[in-house]
Amino acid sequence: MLLIRCPYCGHDLPEVEFTYAGEAHIARPLDPSALSDEEWEKYLFIRNNPRGRHHERWRHSFGCGRFFNAVRDTASDKFEVTYKAGEPRK
Repeated sequence: MLLIRCPYCGHDLPEVEFTYAGEAHIARPLDPSALSDEEWEKYLFIRNNPRGRHHERWRHSFGCGRFFNAVRDTASDKFEVTYKAGEPRK
């Protein structure tokens, strides 16, 4: 079982309390109406899927309900660090 630290609650909790919410630090379009279909496709669907260190967005679904970011090694599934949403990339 994986343990994930919620940076808001401050506890290491089982992964079943959390929901994966995609890649972290995605730049949102400033003017959505100006995007072409190809740009929308890239924004909505194209994500990195690296082997190794990866910045992810998670939600403490069965706890405080807040979104936060995490750095996880995708090869070992180990969480390096978790940090509050809005904080700079770690």
